[in-house]
Amino acid sequence: MSRQGESGDKMRIAVVGPTYPFRGGISHYNTLLCGHLQKHHDVWLFSFRQQYPRWLFPGRDDRDPSHRPLQTTNTPMLDPMNPLSWWQTGRKVVAIKPDLLILHWWVTFWALPFAAIARIVRRRGVPVLYLCHNVLPHEEKPWDRVLARMALSQGNQFIVMARAEGQRLKTLLPGATVHRISLPSYAALAEVEHPLPPEKARRRLGLAPKKPVALFFGFVRPYKGLRFLLEAMPEVLAQVEVHLLIVGEFWEGKETYLEIINCLGIGEAVTIVDRYVSNEEAVVYFSAADVVVLPYIDVTQSAVVQLAYGFGKPVITTSVGDLLDVVKHQQTGLIVPPANTAALAEALTRFFCQRLQQPMREIILSRQKEFSWTHLERLLDGIANEATG
Repeated sequence: MSRQGESGDKMRIAVVGPTYPFRGGISHYNTLLCGHLQKHHDVWLFSFRQQYPRWLFPGRDDRDPSHRPLQTTNTPMLDPMNPLSWWQTGRKVVAIKPDLLILHWWVTFWALPFAAIARIVRRRGVPVLYLCHNVLPHEEKPWDRVLARMALSQGNQFIVMARAEGQRLKTLLPGATVHRISLPSYAALAEVEHPLPPEKARRRLGLAPKKPVALFFGFVRPYKGLRFLLEAMPEVLAQVEVHLLIVGEFWEGKETYLEIINCLGIGEAVTIVDRYVSNEEAVVYFSAADVVVLPYIDVTQSAVVQLAYGFGKPVITTSVGDLLDVVKHQQTGLIVPPANTAALAEALTRFFCQRLQQPMREIILSRQKEFSWTHLERLLDGIANEATG
């Protein structure tokens, strides 16, 4: 069958993954992906009726509170606790006769439903592509490798967004065909509302309009390294009167971080927003910030970097995973060793004292095309062509 880019024919693509009303980076990624694919292809998105049972979800609520959420056309079908819905989803995919099925993979909780769906469609000759955000969970359990291998073995090809994820996949499935691509741009979230001038955004947050602001954004989990950022703050504050915004729901003991803030005496320089914020609120926080700080201890890649770039904000982060490929040291941000409080303090101080925001912002805006969704679309075209000959 000829396809878009060869004779102009459209592909028929089925996608299984989360979208609005569910919240989070995977949901946003899937919504943006389907929106871009729909410009050139026929796309059917089969989303979730339920994402997780309430007792299993670590956050307060898995629904997106945004008034202007990212949305796309979809059919809510899949319930992880209802095996009948797995079979129904698989049969619906088969019925549309797609050229390709894309399954979003990020947590082994979905191993049984996704393995069942993939098995159903493969028996009818439909190629299965796993788009792997995380091959294994960040906090791996003994059973995760068994579940991941069971589900992923039903895929024909795979896309990962970091070298380490590709290597991890190869250890599970040595013969797997693996493609790597950088995380595409999340700039669309910056367009939910017009970004505010920094002074106006800071006033809205109750901050002094001229005060330098650093932003930590996203769920708070051990691997995010927030404690090292807090421990760096006294040294930074001795030279720059910066305010730190911590915006994201705590998925581990908040009290530990409050104790650190209290012991260091930095309470007046730190604001904590312990919840998942709407897209509209995110615009305000990113507009207020001069720099986004991601002091990760261990990570392969981060959608927050692409979100920061979408707002034209430089990033200070650590030399872990593929962040070195995405954040160019002294061009779009600063890179420091992980778990190094002194280096993090020096980078923050240098950023503000040397007024690096504007020159870095100009470089970030000039590089936006490097993270276009077009690169992923072309890769998917090639995979579908190869899969069906």
